[in-house]
Amino acid sequence: MLNCLKFSIVLGFMLFFQVSSAQPDSAHIESIIKQNQKLIGNDIAIIVSKGGKNIYTREIPEFKLKNPAPVNSVSRWFTAALVMIYVDEGKISLDDKVGKYLPIFNTYLKGYITIRHCLANTTGIRAEAAGIMKLTEKKRFESLEAEVNNIVSKKDIQDNAGTAYFYSDLGTVIAGRVLEVVGKKSFDQLAQQKLFRPLGMRNSSFYAEKGSVDPAAGANSSAFDMMNFMTMLMNNGMFNGKKVLSEASVEQLLKKQFTDQPVKYIPKELASFIPVPGAWIEEADGSGKPIIISSPGFSGPIPWINFGKGYAAVILPQKELSDEKQKPIIQIRNDIDSRMN
Repeated sequence: MLNCLKFSIVLGFMLFFQVSSAQPDSAHIESIIKQNQKLIGNDIAIIVSKGGKNIYTREIPEFKLKNPAPVNSVSRWFTAALVMIYVDEGKISLDDKVGKYLPIFNTYLKGYITIRHCLANTTGIRAEAAGIMKLTEKKRFESLEAEVNNIVSKKDIQDNAGTAYFYSDLGTVIAGRVLEVVGKKSFDQLAQQKLFRPLGMRNSSFYAEKGSVDPAAGANSSAFDMMNFMTMLMNNGMFNGKKVLSEASVEQLLKKQFTDQPVKYIPKELASFIPVPGAWIEEADGSGKPIIISSPGFSGPIPWINFGKGYAAVILPQKELSDEKQKPIIQIRNDIDSRMN
């Protein structure tokens, strides 16, 4: 009995040590931020969650975990999930032709492009690299409808749909317009009603004060809100006991939609990753299931899930950062991951 008691005590200490050691080092993270403060500032919110609990948070009075900031390309992840909500409701199918909802695509002989092509960046429509169409240029369109009409009428076909990958904003923007037609509301209203409110993402929005709403890069969100979104994905579509997405839809968000097609353009930072709707598989197991998935925002924000280690994390700067300024953010991310087990 005594030996059993000793063993239980030792085991208890070992488990406590493992749990307590499997978390980021706040002092080291603050050191990284301080060393790079001229580059990235101090306004950075960080949250790490494991086993349903926030095991590390970092905020300052001027920028808290619930404060929204531009998240750029993370917007695609939200849009892809919103599309899958409509799939779950039976209102659309990923293999529906866009021309079914947007007749102008039939007029310009592009109606055969599917919603799946849009989410997978394989529409075949000639496009600029993502980010080249700056926000100031997007503002010239008064609505998402006007922007999509311009795309379909002004841009020609350079590849057969589904045969080549070209990373751009174009497909996500078209998918967003399809949802407006099906949902009979503005894209921002649909995102609020169907995605953000059910997930308690009270500080997230696609609202655009001027010009067209941007489903590909126009969202504002908080570190806390993005963690809610990823918690839902980690729980196979469940959040706070309610189903937001079906397991089948989560599975679609976690896998590549087309395989073996040539890549016409992909940002160099992502060249080694596998594209999935709205996000990237950084590491996969032998069956192709993600071990690590992320949706870097190209302006600082990085939300990621490490299924292998069972945690999710968000790093969110308040201000958009250039490529050079993002390096310390990546350093913080690597430091967090190295200390998790």
